[in-house]
Amino acid sequence: MSGGPGLLAALRPVVAREVAAGLLRGCGVGVVEGELLELGGELGCRISWAGPLGLAVGSEADVQAACGVMHVHGRRYGAPTPLRVDFASVAAGVLAATGALAALRARRFGAAYREVGVSVAQAALFGLAQYLAAATAPDQECAEPSGSGGPPFVAADGVRFELEALAADGWLRFWSELGVGRRVVGRAWLPFQARYGTASCPLPEELFAATRAVGYGRLVRVAAECGVELTVVAARPAVLGGMPWRLRAGGVAGAIREHEFGFGMGPLGGVRVVEIARRVQGPVAGRVLALLGAEVVRVEPVGGDPLRGVPPMTVAGGGGVAGGGVAGGGVAVSARFAALNRGKGVLEADLRSAEGRSAVRELLRGSDVLLHSLAPAKVAGLGLDATAVAALRPGLVYAQASGGGPGLSTDYPVQAHSGLAALLAPDGLPPRPTLLTVCDVLGGLVCAAGTVAALEARERTGRAQHVESSLLSAARLLCGAANRAGGPGGAGGDGGVAVCTDLAVLARDPRVAAALEFGADGCAFVRAPWEFGT
Repeated sequence: MSGGPGLLAALRPVVAREVAAGLLRGCGVGVVEGELLELGGELGCRISWAGPLGLAVGSEADVQAACGVMHVHGRRYGAPTPLRVDFASVAAGVLAATGALAALRARRFGAAYREVGVSVAQAALFGLAQYLAAATAPDQECAEPSGSGGPPFVAADGVRFELEALAADGWLRFWSELGVGRRVVGRAWLPFQARYGTASCPLPEELFAATRAVGYGRLVRVAAECGVELTVVAARPAVLGGMPWRLRAGGVAGAIREHEFGFGMGPLGGVRVVEIARRVQGPVAGRVLALLGAEVVRVEPVGGDPLRGVPPMTVAGGGGVAGGGVAGGGVAVSARFAALNRGKGVLEADLRSAEGRSAVRELLRGSDVLLHSLAPAKVAGLGLDATAVAALRPGLVYAQASGGGPGLSTDYPVQAHSGLAALLAPDGLPPRPTLLTVCDVLGGLVCAAGTVAALEARERTGRAQHVESSLLSAARLLCGAANRAGGPGGAGGDGGVAVCTDLAVLARDPRVAAALEFGADGCAFVRAPWEFGT
């Protein structure tokens, strides 16, 4: 959308404001809508298109074009392509609600916050954090898969479906059962496995031909035998919107340890979070809480999370991730991993051993939040179910992030099942997910927001809190906001905003400097997206 700075500034991000107001009201916060969202007469929440950034943007389409969303989403199509839902605006609304709830909670302890600000452009960049880090990492020698195309697959009876295989053995067995040669299957594994980080998945045509020759019923049976999950792509969303987290009160809280701390690091200063999560959703939530000032300690397997070694690599500096402690100290780590886990401490523990579980329990005794994405079937056996944890730490906030249902453990199956994929396909194409991990990112943001809401509720009620969120609830939130403000439209709105085609170039654009910081080796990381005023 073209226009002068005054015109652009006058345009309010309607979807972002509606999402933020809805979430806050769902938490019992009174919201009066004016130039700011006025919250309970105590705090103002300002949501703008660009905030402190120098971008002339005034619509979702403008933000998607300028901030790289169209570029990353378009990798599967071979060119920048509008993401046909208001992803950046919804993310901004969730971030705004999270910041506001954190500030309201901090005011209970004497903090002087009067205003919190968030922009849609900063939310978009936050959503691309791992892609920006990978694009700017100095280690670019390892060629990553790139190219257009990718799932979903189609069965002989016309059923469109997503396939998820988290282990190479299951992947090989499934395709071998369908008659695909081992060399072809092996060649396809790398782009398939890497698609969550690259947003591209060029697969050999032999795979698509193999599924087109078999009915969906038989494919389901083969998948079950091989440990592979299939998810039918819904033709339309069945559920729209709703509160993306569920909050339940527990027992009476004990002494609140954060009274001893100030808020110099942010409104969650003094809060300790134990994070037990892998991949994207849980780490994004932990990253948000760390950026709000919480002390976040990740529990990783002995030797560290295997995702630390996935190229491209960067050198974690002070305040970054580590192999076994808080400071990075020059340890090489995956750029994508660093983007999601900077600023966190680490406890290495084997949860399968009594010693490892004991170390985690000891950590929980002095903590305020347990944030985990463990499978429900595993939690009780590890002694980390809500009842066991409440006995260790009365008053602890128990934050559980999940996929949302059987077979829904990862992003793309959730897009397919929820109907979100049906909203995303360009005109003339059948439903297909975006390979930009919108559910993982938004699921992490929703989990963090629910966790902050739980902390605020604990302080208000004096009772422990259990909060549940999922990738599916995040997808439904995004579906519910789709096209409320007319949708993102065409690339660059009416042509007035240049479309980003290179994230490394974007990272060096002085107009986005306020949103980014750089490691010693030039790797770009996204800063906290809030501005807190007193």
